Amino acid sequence: MSTGRKGMDRRSVIAGVTTTGIASLAERSAHGASETSLPGSTAVPRNFPPPSTISKAAQDYLRKGAMQPPPAPVPAPEDVAGWHAYVAAGNAPLPVEMILKIPGVDVETRQMGGATVYLATPKGLSEADRRKAHLSIHGGGWVLFGGRHAMALAKITAMQYGCVTYAVDYRMPPEHPFPAGLNDCFAVYRALLKDFGARNMLVSGGSAGGNLAAALMLKIRDAGLEKPSALILQTPVTDLTNAGDSWQVLYGLDPVLRDPDGVGSTELYLNGNDPRQPYLSPLFGDLATAFPPTHLITGTRDRLLSDTVRMHAALRAANVEADLYVSEAMPHAGFGQQTPEDQAILSDTRKWLNGRWPRA
Repeated sequence: MSTGRKGMDRRSVIAGVTTTGIASLAERSAHGASETSLPGSTAVPRNFPPPSTISKAAQDYLRKGAMQPPPAPVPAPEDVAGWHAYVAAGNAPLPVEMILKIPGVDVETRQMGGATVYLATPKGLSEADRRKAHLSIHGGGWVLFGGRHAMALAKITAMQYGCVTYAVDYRMPPEHPFPAGLNDCFAVYRALLKDFGARNMLVSGGSAGGNLAAALMLKIRDAGLEKPSALILQTPVTDLTNAGDSWQVLYGLDPVLRDPDGVGSTELYLNGNDPRQPYLSPLFGDLATAFPPTHLITGTRDRLLSDTVRMHAALRAANVEADLYVSEAMPHAGFGQQTPEDQAILSDTRKWLNGRWPRA
């Protein structure tokens, strides 16, 4: 990115996107900071200060997160109007129109395989870069960041990676629970595969988008299609049973994921299906032939730390090339994209992609 004034403005907006947007689902379900407890236990203090081992900006992010108010109740799965209100409130902080006005990246809407896709193309790309495609799957607990919010996030992703980005505006609950969103992602991948070829394809997803991206690999394999050249999973949900150790150990310390039992929209997304089904919990799938080289990202305060490290271990056991980046004290979804730690993650990810996308 530019180091001039426009570059600084872009970074400021990107920081605000993750701070007020990516984490807004969690802010809607945040618990108080001084004391907290798991169901059936006595309250225990969870107000550990940020460690001195991270930057001041990262420390400030954790302190700010710890000051969030108690949550609003999560609607019942059958309360459609309540979910619409929940989603509207969660989407509201994202500065969509401001993002879409930033110059340097053109965004257009397309229909691919019956699904809506936002194509974000940075200006001045080389012909080699135009032959690559990044399929980006947004997070937000399977309920947030649809429509123009997905369009804005497509633009941010294109800025960060400097590439042609195809962002799926996948169908979401309450009207469209599993498997609608996964089917949309698959339809778009299949269409892009015809245009770009597997060696030029990168797939990425964060949080619930990471869940969909990982499940997509299984669905691609099961359909007999060629897998992409590389996969990035950023603080992904891989086990919807919430059995991982960090889900309990880090309860109250992650300023983003603070629901006591699970992400508030998980039951809504499941729609009565078995959470151990591999298309819902990719960790339980047959990974050996489904996954390309995979880069996983998490932090030591991410409640999905266990989901991420267990997925990494499972991929390694299946002889899949898998790399794991664990950031000190980082909560779910990062530090708001405004810290040296966030920049280090992006730099490392770009470095990891060299030689893997496109596949040699």
